[in-house]
Amino acid sequence: MKILVLFYSMYGHVYRMAEAVADGARTVPGAEVVVKRVPETLPREVLEKMGALEAQKAFESIPVATLSDLAEADAVVFGTPTRFGNMTAQMRSFLDSTGGLWVKGALVGKVGGVFTSTGTQHGGQESTLLSFQVTLLHHGMVIAGLPYAFQGQTNNDGIVGGSPYGATTIAGTSGERSPADLDLAGARFQGKYIALLASNLAANRADMLDQLKA
Repeated sequence: MKILVLFYSMYGHVYRMAEAVADGARTVPGAEVVVKRVPETLPREVLEKMGALEAQKAFESIPVATLSDLAEADAVVFGTPTRFGNMTAQMRSFLDSTGGLWVKGALVGKVGGVFTSTGTQHGGQESTLLSFQVTLLHHGMVIAGLPYAFQGQTNNDGIVGGSPYGATTIAGTSGERSPADLDLAGARFQGKYIALLASNLAANRADMLDQLKA
């Protein structure tokens, strides 16, 4: 059973969340967890002006994903910062290249989930997660969020992320905040939850697809 954690991160916040998601998924017996990133679309000089190059050194060794990585996975957990309440252009560009997988129904019946990061508490976390899930529904994926079985979602003691639609964190308007321990715990929970779902669905996916064709 292969779990793909696929992310885009500019300043490292989503990368840290991706690692936590992967850690959670690895606790499920039989899970082979792979972390990859989508291609960067911004020129190096633009990233340098944005102060992102130094931060990206932390994950520049992470392999860039290909479409075959999606096709081979039993579950995919996508991570993206928000841009005006939606996913980043880098993630959108990669997903826009998946038309061939859609034609083949290559992702139908596989588990999909999303996690995100915003600059502020109300900076579009839930709209990013929900709008991202539309693409997963078009691919026929079974969507898994962050259920309230993760009791950290009810924490109101400080500035923390978390949504029933997926794990989240708050980066700060200048990227000055690191993911809180509770945010990382939510990411680990979502990773484990998705891996558990995938372990139960993967073995029966072929039979399910045959029945859908009948």
